[in-house]
Amino acid sequence: MVTSDDRRADVELRLPADGAYASVLRTTTAGLAARLDFTLDDIDDLRMAAGEAGALVLERATPGGDLVCAYRLGPGRLTMTLSVTADHPPEPDFDSFAWQVLSTLASHAEAQAGPDTFTVSLTMESGLVAPEA
Repeated sequence: MVTSDDRRADVELRLPADGAYASVLRTTTAGLAARLDFTLDDIDDLRMAAGEAGALVLERATPGGDLVCAYRLGPGRLTMTLSVTADHPPEPDFDSFAWQVLSTLASHAEAQAGPDTFTVSLTMESGLVAPEA
């Protein structure tokens, strides 16, 4: 039996861990949200959230490494997980301005530091999806 955690990401983007590629991350994220019929306001929020999440992981990235963003797509829902290789990254600063912006924009956000990775995950839900009964 395959669970949702066992299946591969619907889309995976690998970029150099360099701020010069942040626009590629934001544009890809916005394009996927448009494919899911997110509203223009939701797409703008998601583009901004992707930029903040990217900034959070990039500041901890090992120079010369990659930023990997795995997207999971569902009806009215986009989840993205951004990861970088990082040498003993500090714990996430949940009081930082970037985290406050990200957690306000996203339906759900989390971050974690491992011994050699730093990961930020966020989920955005479109305002067009009707709540389940």
